[in-house]
Amino acid sequence: MNKQLDPRRRTLLQWLAGTAVAATVADAGAAVAPGAANATGKDVARIGDDAMALEFDGQLQCRVISRLGPRPAAVTAFAPSERLRVVRNASAAGGPSGAGINAAVVAASANAANAANGRWIERFALSSQAADRVDGQHGPGVRHRLTGISADGIEKTVAVTFYEGLRGFAFIRVAYRNAGKQPLTVAAWSNSAHTLRPAAGRKAEFWTFSGASFADRRDWVQPLVAGFDQRNFMGMNASDYGSGTPAVDVWNRDCGLAVGHLDTVPRLVALPVRAVAGGAALAVEFESETVLQPGDTLETMDTFLALHTGDYFTALDRYRQAMAERGVSAPDAPAESYEPIWCAWGYERDFTVPLMVGTLQKAKELGLEWAVLDDGWQNNEGDWKLDVKKFPNGDADMRGLVGAIKDAGLKARLWITPLAVDPGSDLLHDHTDMLLLDANGAPQLISWWNSFYLCPAYEPTIEMTRQWIRKIFGEWGYQGLKIDGQHLNGVAPCHNPAHKHARPEESFEKLQDFWKMVYDTAREINPNAVIELCPCGTSYAFHNFPYMNQAPSSDPLSSWQIRHKGKTIKALMGRSAPYAGDHVELSDGGDDFASTIGIGAVLSTKFTWPVDPKPKDSYLLTPEHEVQWRKWIGIYRDKMLANGVYRGELYDIGFDKPEAHVVQKDGKMYFAFYAPRWDGPVEIRGLGPGRWRLRNYADAQEIGVVDGGRAQRLTLRFAHALLLEAIPV
Repeated sequence: MNKQLDPRRRTLLQWLAGTAVAATVADAGAAVAPGAANATGKDVARIGDDAMALEFDGQLQCRVISRLGPRPAAVTAFAPSERLRVVRNASAAGGPSGAGINAAVVAASANAANAANGRWIERFALSSQAADRVDGQHGPGVRHRLTGISADGIEKTVAVTFYEGLRGFAFIRVAYRNAGKQPLTVAAWSNSAHTLRPAAGRKAEFWTFSGASFADRRDWVQPLVAGFDQRNFMGMNASDYGSGTPAVDVWNRDCGLAVGHLDTVPRLVALPVRAVAGGAALAVEFESETVLQPGDTLETMDTFLALHTGDYFTALDRYRQAMAERGVSAPDAPAESYEPIWCAWGYERDFTVPLMVGTLQKAKELGLEWAVLDDGWQNNEGDWKLDVKKFPNGDADMRGLVGAIKDAGLKARLWITPLAVDPGSDLLHDHTDMLLLDANGAPQLISWWNSFYLCPAYEPTIEMTRQWIRKIFGEWGYQGLKIDGQHLNGVAPCHNPAHKHARPEESFEKLQDFWKMVYDTAREINPNAVIELCPCGTSYAFHNFPYMNQAPSSDPLSSWQIRHKGKTIKALMGRSAPYAGDHVELSDGGDDFASTIGIGAVLSTKFTWPVDPKPKDSYLLTPEHEVQWRKWIGIYRDKMLANGVYRGELYDIGFDKPEAHVVQKDGKMYFAFYAPRWDGPVEIRGLGPGRWRLRNYADAQEIGVVDGGRAQRLTLRFAHALLLEAIPV
């Protein structure tokens, strides 16, 4: 029997063979970006797959071709996508010379002066190209190599790999060899620097996702307005705000581009996103001063360039897949990770054990399953001894509280904030060796608690924390942790000489190993332990995901943040990941359950009952509130959308109106639409063939029956949110 070749595989083979498309490529933009190169068909090297092509001209400048539409279309102009910044000639500047210099180890952070004095080498005359089949951790694919040399005598080889299982997702690694006779000092490199342009006849409207962390706790998803310029450095952007997901995305109504790095440890890259004339610019940049002796080679880390339609979800989902194939992925979550939560933080640091215990039965009666003891149980950050005013009998009182939680039919979770030490604590007095120090020998400040950082890559810090976790689970009997604090997302390079780091960056790169120790230690004692990591207001450090099994929206500033963070986490951790909406009291109006439940997030609340002793900012569960809380907790438990499959590819969170989210669960589809007020058409997408009954499951109202198999447009009216259940008829 004759076997037909899969169309995608056929296209991949055609690209390997060098099938030309230049004559059929349409220009997606109305004008070429300033300074961009032009190229003719005979000068172009063409590579790609059936979704995305990259064309390189005779100077190794590149443009991106979308093959997702009815015909191939250029979505960027030719530009120096991969380039090198040289600061100076090393020997002429009095720098080191001679064969003893190893370029791989002569590295330090490039300062602002170097950046200003450097020049970018952008043109490399194409001299050769080759392609080979590969088959490895990402499956079968094709690796293309294009080599060129600059007027400065630097030979550049761009290796671009397309894998059959990752459509429209290019793996890029670049090598620069000093083919000259003089040493060169390199300050930085840049990969995948492109400017996405709107299609011809379209307005220049763009949205962006940025994975960096900032002290103002800004939105991760934003419209790209005029003047937008965000560097997205993956190191520290404030004393205790840093790291994140090393990926950014820009998109318009027709397509989008995403870039990032693929190393299995965090790196100090920047991922700048800028609004420029007629487009949206993005890149991966890495600053490191490196001396290249004649014959030496500098290689970039593995980076990626992804093309997609719709919003950023698909690109981040593919990034998650690629990283999982490299061994970095979120763990399978136990059922306990999806159970609804009551937290005692409504009482804040002034809680008392009687106040907390007095609320437990109400929490259980409403259908909640967890009780969290939050900040305020400890004497300070660092010593982590019990506050004698609240626990006068010490460990016995703490065990008694855990016993009361369990007797109420709830599970016990404890708030902690590791890697922080307070001035005045015994730990700081006795173990200054644990401090993370900057290049001037000063400690790194944690602003919220007025504390200092401990170094996560120093063995005494690691062992002290390991014993503490064993006590929490083994002696006190807790079943979960709420690990909290913006400083937990990333740390600065550590220069403490007592730690004998091979490089200061070890503290930053090994933070994930610290969280692995915490996660593994807890689950050695309790295999179903829930480890919630809440890096308050920061954009999650992707490399920490393998060591948590619940991710909250981390102190959201709005319901919009709850929703778009949920979409992001479901892309990065998995479509059924246990993402928690955080305390509903942090949402718009303090009661926006629809934003948590509709997107498939775990429900959480911090109400107080039967009294709230605070004179203001009360979270008292009044009789009126109780009716509302009981309704929504009941809906959450009935539908359990948090462990359904989030279908983030169906709607564009930036351009589709109203805002829409979809969860697939048990053969049903659950739609959530959001707008301040809506009276107009709503498109229902993703329904399979057959007839479907639509009902408003929040208010038990029938909407009607629609045909599946294609998008359906309905005229609907709602205020704030509309939650629909689609049931096959």
